[in-house]
Amino acid sequence: MKTILAAVDFSDSTPGVMKMARAQAEAFGASLHVVHVLEPEPAYTAYGFTPDEFPAMHVFQEEARKRASARLDELVGNDTAKLIEGTPLHGILDYAKDVGAELVILGAHGHGKVASLLLGSVAEGMVRKALLPVMVVPVPDE
Repeated sequence: MKTILAAVDFSDSTPGVMKMARAQAEAFGASLHVVHVLEPEPAYTAYGFTPDEFPAMHVFQEEARKRASARLDELVGNDTAKLIEGTPLHGILDYAKDVGAELVILGAHGHGKVASLLLGSVAEGMVRKALLPVMVVPVPDE
């Protein structure tokens, strides 16, 4: 195994994901890539709105991008990091393919059970759609 990908969402699952990813990378002598996927700026064109009608949306997205980038830099250290904009599941799958990852490690849930029910689980999607091994790290009970 030469390349491991850790997908982080900056939730309570992130420390466990990073700990496991670093341990696996060390055990296999693999390079570690860390990715965070920033949700895209909402588009309301279906309702007749243009993005320029809501300049605050651009400001919000740029601030989210800056904060995500800063948190990723703090988290990663010497590992390779990538901030992607898009849908989390497809962003992770595409980046895993791009870097030739042989294992993806991500958290079981990061934003609560209600959000998972409403939005779907990225971890569940990865297990179903990934063409490579996926390790799901649970969030410890407090």
